[in-house]
Amino acid sequence: MAAPQNPTERAELAQALRAAVRGEVDLGATARALTTMDASNYRRVPIGVVTPRDADDVAAALAVCRAHGVPVVPRGGGTSIAGQATGTGIVLDLTRHLRKIVELDPVARTAVVQPGVILDELRTAAAPHGLTFGPDPSTHSRCTLGGMIGNNSCGAHSVAWGTTADNTHALTVTRYGGDTLRLTRGTVPEALTGLPELIRTHLAPLRTGFPELPRRISGYALDALLPERGTDLARAFCGSEGTLGVVTEATVRLVEAPAARALAVLGYADEAAAAEAAPGLLPHHPLTVEGMAADLVRAPAGLPRGGAWLFAETGGATPAEARAHAERILRGADALDGTVVTDPAGQRALWRIREDAAGTATRMPDGTEAWPGWEDCAVPPARLGPYLRDFRALLAEHGLRGTPYGHFGDGCIHVRIDFDLLSPPGVARFRRFSEELADLVVAHGGSLSGEHGDGQARAELLPRMYGDELVALFARFKDIWDPDGGMNPGILARPARLDENLRFDVLPKRPVDVEFGYPHDGGDFSAAVRRCVGVAKCRTAEPAGTGVMCPSFRATGEEAHSTRGRARLLHEMLAGDAGDAGDTGDTAGVITGGWRSTEVRDALDLCLSCKGCRTDCPVGVDMATYKAEFLHHHYRRRLRPASHYTMGRLPTWLRLASRFAPALNALARVRLLATLTKRLAGIAPEREIPVLARETFTRWLNRRWGKGTFIFSNDEVAMVWPDTFTEHLSPEVGRATVRVLEAAGRHTIPAGRGLCCGLTYVSTGQLGKARKVMRRTLDRLGGTLGTPVVVLEPSCAATLRTDLPELLPGDPRAAELASSVRTLAQYLEQYAPDWQPPRLDRPVTGQTHCHQHAVLGDAAERRLRERAGLTGELSGGCCGLAGNFGFERGHWNVSVACAEESLLPSVRAAEPGTDVLADGFSCRTQLEQLGGVRARHLAEVLAEGLAEGPDEGREAGW
Repeated sequence: MAAPQNPTERAELAQALRAAVRGEVDLGATARALTTMDASNYRRVPIGVVTPRDADDVAAALAVCRAHGVPVVPRGGGTSIAGQATGTGIVLDLTRHLRKIVELDPVARTAVVQPGVILDELRTAAAPHGLTFGPDPSTHSRCTLGGMIGNNSCGAHSVAWGTTADNTHALTVTRYGGDTLRLTRGTVPEALTGLPELIRTHLAPLRTGFPELPRRISGYALDALLPERGTDLARAFCGSEGTLGVVTEATVRLVEAPAARALAVLGYADEAAAAEAAPGLLPHHPLTVEGMAADLVRAPAGLPRGGAWLFAETGGATPAEARAHAERILRGADALDGTVVTDPAGQRALWRIREDAAGTATRMPDGTEAWPGWEDCAVPPARLGPYLRDFRALLAEHGLRGTPYGHFGDGCIHVRIDFDLLSPPGVARFRRFSEELADLVVAHGGSLSGEHGDGQARAELLPRMYGDELVALFARFKDIWDPDGGMNPGILARPARLDENLRFDVLPKRPVDVEFGYPHDGGDFSAAVRRCVGVAKCRTAEPAGTGVMCPSFRATGEEAHSTRGRARLLHEMLAGDAGDAGDTGDTAGVITGGWRSTEVRDALDLCLSCKGCRTDCPVGVDMATYKAEFLHHHYRRRLRPASHYTMGRLPTWLRLASRFAPALNALARVRLLATLTKRLAGIAPEREIPVLARETFTRWLNRRWGKGTFIFSNDEVAMVWPDTFTEHLSPEVGRATVRVLEAAGRHTIPAGRGLCCGLTYVSTGQLGKARKVMRRTLDRLGGTLGTPVVVLEPSCAATLRTDLPELLPGDPRAAELASSVRTLAQYLEQYAPDWQPPRLDRPVTGQTHCHQHAVLGDAAERRLRERAGLTGELSGGCCGLAGNFGFERGHWNVSVACAEESLLPSVRAAEPGTDVLADGFSCRTQLEQLGGVRARHLAEVLAEGLAEGPDEGREAGW
């Protein structure tokens, strides 16, 4: 089935869809670019995206598409790993409107849901009744029920609660053309003419051709239609990967959720030993038996001794019961070492390692890229150990590496392999390995797919597993449902080749000329963009714990404003720049403007440059850096937005303004002048202009010290960095820091005037100017390089730590300064470890700065607060001001939405007498302007608690 090839046909299709559908119809470049890929190695370019509002819209869209001969692919969270969520026709985005939990019946333990419901939303709704939905893939915070049904998803708890098919009671589906069917157990709709005969005349192969194992997901589940299995049409539909119809409503079963849980963590010599031990745990009836090897753990995680581990979760009515269950497993396991974790926070930390594996496994320990493709084979659990040994041998034979992990209790293994998918020889080896591995899996009695479906990655190889007769039945089954072949063609039945449509084919063959060094990607911008594999952790509805990523997506709900969406647009920009995309809609890049692309610019406009993705993204996508890179090229030798000349060059303007601070502050309070200033400067009219300090921090520190020569050894000295915000807008933070450092026995020296990290130039993409500023700073530091530098503004500290060496990779001074940067807490912990802070004993609230979370970490701050008796957790997320972002015209609504997500509610909920902490100037400003709350830097709170200082301190404003 071919898509319309000329503009006239596409215009007619768009007109017909808009006339029939009440939801959004978008055939523009941005919508198409955002849906070219899922989380697989594959890429197919659609004609456009339809976002139906209800089931009637789904039927109308399918009718129009059939009339125009246009294929359709239904899409949920877009996290499929085998390529089945991509297509060449119309993509039905079911995540925006069709996300209602229609009914939840705690007595019957069922829920009726629309296909766009996020799994975690259903689990949250069921939790007050002590219930949950059993299948829970690692993408539970963003995958949809419709997608789970399409792939027959499983997750870590399948040893206890089974697959999605095991938990699906009935389905309402719409076929290509628009007719709607109700699928239940025991009946076959009359519209499926020929299906009863197909089953009746092929009972023998249907009874003998399907391997009996818990994770057999490959192919169509035709054996569910056998009379002895109740002719369960809803079960047979599960795992059909969008090739039969579109789910518009599902009735699913819920299971009882244990009131308490514990986690037995068992250490083994290697993953084969862990795999052989896994079946022995099943008689103890654990909720999970998950396996993971040491090469997946990149940092110490409190795991017991061993080279591989099993996670066996247990449940109970009480914590004691759950713990006792876990301890029985620990005693009965033949493990090298083991422990039982009952603390919920400790369990979450360990599970996070496992859940992030789909992303972290995309990089080998040496930084080499690794890819899906053979992500989830499954064998009988008793065969898992021997299979893993044979699998490792096959990898070695082909010169490949991979990191196995997964659902050992079900015999299902996930692995990313360092395939070379960029060169013809590498792709040829990918094919040879795939064919040989398929034979190996079948030899062990396994299934090519144990969780994620076949998609394009494995469907071509199904004859090796099922034989030609059953595969021919798959095609006939597909034809009964979809005689026109319009539903997701190229997937499952009559599949595309596994080495076609690879998403890397369209990228530039030579490195792109860029400004940043991209040290973790070999200096290659294309490799940096390739980091995004589509697992979509950035599409979560709320930040995980203290996480940040991705505030703009949570504010807008738009894929274009997620980290993944922006990465997809950059991928298509590079693809379009590598060749002439034309208007074919086939394989060329969708974004054709290169660095001048307005589609990419508009998507990046709402990126807050919070850097949250640098840490929270499992593969370390750094969209703040990519945004700065793009803006540099986009506006090169062109007129920039007014805010780039004002806020982007803020250090220069504040230095000039500081001598006239009183007069300028007075003028800024004249409404007419303030309005005119904001309009000319590109500042949001809703914003207040911050007050300039009457005396800068540097001037105060120099006045305090005089102009003498300082004679101290380096191990006694702390240099406080005069960042733009501390220097001109909040010098009280600097003064408080000096007092704290001196109380800790450290000598504070002036760092010198005119020093700048270049933050505002970087964030607005003025990278040439940023380099000049950074080099001037390094020159002025001269012989003081190497002295520990206390940086009070987290965004400036992050810039010095990361952007400085990445923009000046050839200057050793940049790396030296970067390694000298400390936050106040980090400095005190390293250089004054015996100092006891004042004991304050009161609660705190507020927010950890997003750049601190992403680049610097806040462990030292947590420990310092604990020693000072400051209790309570700071919120995650982003304040929404984010430097210049929240001040820029057009960003007000998103800025407020970000603040209202975590920060403002946590402050409003605080008890009287709670200190509000925010080390970032942006965070403090946002709290003051939106919440009327004065927040303080940790240094200010500590300084307040110190004994009264000398007279000179009081005179200085302490």
